[in-house]
Amino acid sequence: MFFSNLIKIFVHILVIFAFDITEILKMKLTAQYVICLQHMCNTLASLGKLKKPCPKVHERVMEKRQALYFLPVLAVASFLIKISGSSSLRPVLTGPDLAFSGPRVVFRCVAPNVSPPVIYELIKDGRVRIGRDRDFHGGQVALFPIKVTAASEGSYHCRATAGGTREISNSIKLRVVTPPSYTRVTSEPFPPVAYEGSRMALSCDVEMGSHLSYSWFFNRKEITSSTSLPFHFVGNKLLVERVTPEYAGNYSCSAWTSVNEIKRISSSTEVQVTIKVYVSKPEISFSVHKEGTGYHGNVTCWSTRGSPPVNFYLLLDGKEVDSATAAQTLAAWFLVVVVPELDMGEARCRVKTENQDLTSEPVNLEVVPVGGNVKVEVEYLYTADSKLTTARLSCHVSRGTFPYISWLFNDSVLPSESHPDSHIQPILPHIAFADRRRSLVLTKLSPEESGYYRCRARDNYDDAGPWVESAAELVQVTGFCMNITEAVTITFCCFVLLILVVGSACVYKMFENKQAHTNSVPANSDALQSELTHQSGGNTADTTATDCDVQNQITEVTV
Repeated sequence: MFFSNLIKIFVHILVIFAFDITEILKMKLTAQYVICLQHMCNTLASLGKLKKPCPKVHERVMEKRQALYFLPVLAVASFLIKISGSSSLRPVLTGPDLAFSGPRVVFRCVAPNVSPPVIYELIKDGRVRIGRDRDFHGGQVALFPIKVTAASEGSYHCRATAGGTREISNSIKLRVVTPPSYTRVTSEPFPPVAYEGSRMALSCDVEMGSHLSYSWFFNRKEITSSTSLPFHFVGNKLLVERVTPEYAGNYSCSAWTSVNEIKRISSSTEVQVTIKVYVSKPEISFSVHKEGTGYHGNVTCWSTRGSPPVNFYLLLDGKEVDSATAAQTLAAWFLVVVVPELDMGEARCRVKTENQDLTSEPVNLEVVPVGGNVKVEVEYLYTADSKLTTARLSCHVSRGTFPYISWLFNDSVLPSESHPDSHIQPILPHIAFADRRRSLVLTKLSPEESGYYRCRARDNYDDAGPWVESAAELVQVTGFCMNITEAVTITFCCFVLLILVVGSACVYKMFENKQAHTNSVPANSDALQSELTHQSGGNTADTTATDCDVQNQITEVTV
């Protein structure tokens, strides 16, 4: 608009500084120039640039040929007026760029400051005319209502025509939004069952919908940016690279879109995702029970970890002899025939899932009756500060596959802690059994626990079987019980005291001997001097020998 106004001002200046166009037409010109001037006059009159009506040129006689010098000025003025008039026709199109499919929307087109009549046309994708409207009064807005469908999506512009001039407006790209419907969750793998550590992908699929956003829910709680780990959002998918059992549960999603703060939502139903745990290596155990005169064996197979259902198989000497499916638990039981003191073979447990095949360690199906020697060993336990607090007694049976252990204290049977008699006061209140009653633990040591302990054993599958007993073992607990540190301290103190006493006695004895030696040396010296005086005539050898004897005597006394 600024450029258009600038052109208009320039044209007016040219016309003012030239002269009135009617005066030009009064000049005497040739027919060729007269026709050109007549055409320019009509053009200026149609645009409303002349103050007076354009006269008939063929009725005038131009007498002044100097007007030829002004023809270039008039031509430039006419061209600039044409440009000015065409630039002011620029139409403006307004309307939505996003709309739901179904309702109606309205596009509006207007070309301001244009003399009527003005014809407006709404064009789609540059070639399809959607509607047409006329403005006979000027300044009116042309309205183009359309019903939005999927085919309505495209680029729209307005074409305005006025005074033989046609101009194109700005374009608007309309995107048609289809509300979501029939939303559902699909999984990969399908059905939604995955093993721990594997990858899981959930998709939020819709039957219809466009320009969609998605929200995911786990156990009816939305998965947000703060709780998204280890989840990843990729388009309409929810990804978990390495699943763990805590991510098992119910998942759902919502697909939604929004136009002008109007939100359309479609939610799915919940899908239960199961995360399976890999089965651990199976374990095996063997037990025997007696029915009448016969014996039956029971082999138990189990795993400490895994997700049921699990298929268990019993292998005997490498051959599959029985199978069972554990649907609720991770254990299975198999009955086998056994004969005491007869080796029935080597048994193993085998577990199978859709992607695992594991085998247990072997166990021999051999039943050896209880017999041989039975012995009790006592072990005293100390705390970190070497204080005696607990005693553990162990019962060792040299022979027997399934021994049942019973303990006696001063020839009285100790009750089992698993089946105590509530009507009888326990003999020892502070006891505990361990390792299938093979160990007896005295949890509190006092004079009450002092006495003789024995253990006995029999076959646990034969309640009427004979007992094999051990010798009695004495456990002595006194009222005064010191720890090792106290005992070592007292012993060390006594040793130091003994060293001090002995050392003091030795020092006293040495001092006493020194005093006695000091008193005896002068007397001996006088006697020797007298004897040497009487024997002055003796030889040198005797004197020397005598001196040596004296020195020896002195030495002996000193020691």
